[in-house]
Amino acid sequence: MSTASSDSGTALSTPSPAPARSTRLPLAGLLALFTAAFTAVMTELLPAGLLPGMSRSLQVSEGRVGFLVTGYAAASFVAAIPLTAALRGVRRRPVLIGALAGFALCNAVTALSSAYWPTFGARLLAGVMGGTLWAMLAGYAARMVPAERRGRAIAIVLAGITVALSLGIPAGTALASLAGWRAAFGTVAVLAGALVPWVVRRVPDFPGEPAAERVPLRAIAAVPGIAAVLATTLLLLLGHQTMYTYMAPFSAHAGFGRTGLLLLVFGAATVAGIWLTGALIDRHPRATLLAALAAIAAAQLALGLFGARPAVLLTAVAAWGVAFGGAPTLIQTALVRISGPSRADVATAMQTTVYNAGIAAGSLAGGLVLESTGAGALPWTALPLIAAALVVVGTARRHAYPGR
Repeated sequence: MSTASSDSGTALSTPSPAPARSTRLPLAGLLALFTAAFTAVMTELLPAGLLPGMSRSLQVSEGRVGFLVTGYAAASFVAAIPLTAALRGVRRRPVLIGALAGFALCNAVTALSSAYWPTFGARLLAGVMGGTLWAMLAGYAARMVPAERRGRAIAIVLAGITVALSLGIPAGTALASLAGWRAAFGTVAVLAGALVPWVVRRVPDFPGEPAAERVPLRAIAAVPGIAAVLATTLLLLLGHQTMYTYMAPFSAHAGFGRTGLLLLVFGAATVAGIWLTGALIDRHPRATLLAALAAIAAAQLALGLFGARPAVLLTAVAAWGVAFGGAPTLIQTALVRISGPSRADVATAMQTTVYNAGIAAGSLAGGLVLESTGAGALPWTALPLIAAALVVVGTARRHAYPGR
């Protein structure tokens, strides 16, 4: 991935210095990408907060509504790498606009659909859009700023994930309780459509990657440490999504019933997790990730043993949110550090594929467990997967997770 070409020019005979580059972040453009990340998370995970209403309206079980998350993630899994490879030579802004327009269309179809299978088809197409978008967001943000500001720019964009979890999903759930689940999807469709002119005005365009500069996928996958990071990503998302997709039936099983409150607690806790991770990531990245995974595992254990007690339920969900809020940032930072700037886009596409494989398989596994064994078995399904992620990080070589 190239940066501005002014850094590589030949020195001129005149001694005048090169013009200084502005150190100010292009906030309007970065916030547009932040909102794109927010919209993608809302599109992907909104059904998790709307299971009962969608189940009644579409006349299917809650488990099958959960499969709408599975279908989205499966499509992202299938599409991310081949579409990223096919579009590497295309200018970046048209690709971004196409993905956002696709989100607007798919959410509108979901809001208007009265049957399960058209809804499922719209979710598959939305997943394709999501796989394309996530593979390019971090690299896009990095290209908008000087090298010394890349970390902050990427953090601003990816904070859209946290805000979607902390505010967006609970707000969508609350809107659905007042105006119906279709209103929630319709609102996301409008947001995605409104993003298109914002991107046109405020997000710069960049050329595609020249064929001669493209690094083969197999070369990226062979870099020491990449496999461990991808394995951690897969296991974490498997365990997390098994529980998170079915918070509504688990809440009902526990006798609590207020899914919106649980999602709000979880989401607010992810904000605290992002802040805590930001304070520790540069000094103790490995130890912070180990602590986060251990906290998620402990939360699942508490939910399995004592989830029927409201105080334990809320505390465990809050601890889970704090830990999960920071874990993806820690893993993403490790991936970028290993792959290097020139290979970050392709490495991110690979992680996007693995990430969505975890979401798809986790929501599928949770749905199967819910329908066969009941909501009480969900934490016990998630726990060994999170524990396995903890083992991978704990035993991985230092080139995968350097630092203390």
